[in-house]
Amino acid sequence: MAIFLESAKKNEVKQAMAYGWVSGVTTNPSLLAKAGRPPEEILEQLSSISTGPLFYQLMAKTSHEMLREANKVRDLIGEKLVLKILPTEAGFRFCAQYSGDFPCCVTAVFGEWQALVAREAGAVYVAIYVNRASRLLGDGIELVRNASAVLSGSSTQIVAASIKSPREASAVFMAGAHHLAIPYDVLQALMTHELSESAIAEFYGSGVGIEI
Repeated sequence: MAIFLESAKKNEVKQAMAYGWVSGVTTNPSLLAKAGRPPEEILEQLSSISTGPLFYQLMAKTSHEMLREANKVRDLIGEKLVLKILPTEAGFRFCAQYSGDFPCCVTAVFGEWQALVAREAGAVYVAIYVNRASRLLGDGIELVRNASAVLSGSSTQIVAASIKSPREASAVFMAGAHHLAIPYDVLQALMTHELSESAIAEFYGSGVGIEI
């Protein structure tokens, strides 16, 4: 299992990497746009900070253009690159043709049948938008569970994204997700619980320990 930070902000990535238990960074076009600087500059900076994979979503629409974009991004960030591929005919074709050259993550998956195609096309990951699926389809957790069954016995792994709470994060893991992509506020919330806070206050208020 790996927990990835979903962000394109330098300060968030730095803090997440300092935690020691965050394995990499996922970005998307919206996050890069909100960062307010050229994407090339952002990606180079994030690559220098991230201790693991850095996910980048291709924006080109044809296989030929996707290959050009992929090579350009790999020149920027090197071997940490994981390409996020949209589930289109051209996207699946690119994955099938170039998954041996680039680790691919088919993203924006809302049907387990798309995960099946991603598996056959050689994708390393499929990314499922869990909370969005719950809002639009009724049950994002069930989608993860069904995709897990489809991918059973293969090397294709589920990255659960669009996660809005710690409880949702643990639920998708129990449903069969291999990895989590989590925004910074939820990442911080994973470490806390109101009862833990009460116990911590009690320990500090009345407990003793070895002097340092």
